[in-house]
Amino acid sequence: MLKPVTPKPTTHTPYRGRLAPTPTGFLHLGHAATFRTAAERATTAKGTLLMRIEDLDPLRCKSEFSTAALEDLRWLGLRWDEGPDVGGAFAPYTQSQRRDLFLKLWERLRDGGFIYPCKHSRRDVELAANAPHGDEPLFPKEWRPPPDAGRTSPTPRGENWRFRVPDGEIVSFLDGRLGQQTFVAGVDFGDFIVWRRDDVPAYELAVVADDYAMRISEVVRGEDLLKSTARQLLLYRALGWEPPAWWHTPLLRDASGRRLAKRDGAMSIRELRRRALSPEEVWALTQ
Repeated sequence: MLKPVTPKPTTHTPYRGRLAPTPTGFLHLGHAATFRTAAERATTAKGTLLMRIEDLDPLRCKSEFSTAALEDLRWLGLRWDEGPDVGGAFAPYTQSQRRDLFLKLWERLRDGGFIYPCKHSRRDVELAANAPHGDEPLFPKEWRPPPDAGRTSPTPRGENWRFRVPDGEIVSFLDGRLGQQTFVAGVDFGDFIVWRRDDVPAYELAVVADDYAMRISEVVRGEDLLKSTARQLLLYRALGWEPPAWWHTPLLRDASGRRLAKRDGAMSIRELRRRALSPEEVWALTQ
């Protein structure tokens, strides 16, 4: 029987944090604010900060955005202390080079019966008559296959693979900034994708794999990912791993109240640099 997902506050020593941009566009002020918090927490703890480029999506992730992210963060004065040595500077780790690790974990989850192959797309779920249309439509439970589905599959290629959530189970965790957070599996979120039909590991699996492998002690990221933390705690438990601590930062919003997104080019670090703002002036805009 699996133990409940209510991890105790973690006290990892030494402190290890990370900056983990996804190169699908130029970084904006919200990214800068979150990354600054991550850097400050690592510095305060006299810990280590590393850079990881989360470039798994071959269609949306572009090398130009990776290069721009590194340039913009260095221009803002942010530094990291670990990574491949390239000309005396620390290069980032890159997720696209770590496929073997993700595939091994897919096999573990498959063998443990935690995941199953699924032909339904995200669009299918959105269109399902019984799928609630809130911030996240739930995967219909009647679409689940039998518990042993996919156990003999030699590869994840060609189908979405979903994690079977324990319906009705409360998933709780302590956020360092926001306090106790609670979600209900099967109510607040449904069966989620860990491997895509185009043979790409999904975010939830890849980030858990890398944070554990890189011994990250605290994950600092935006509060829009609180629900992702609940999903990821289920993966940590399924893999038998201790999770990190969590610190979710507030979201920056534009004048209309919308949270900043990469499509909002006017607030990108790149655009603000083009307007000849100084790093100090850019930081002031994040306050």
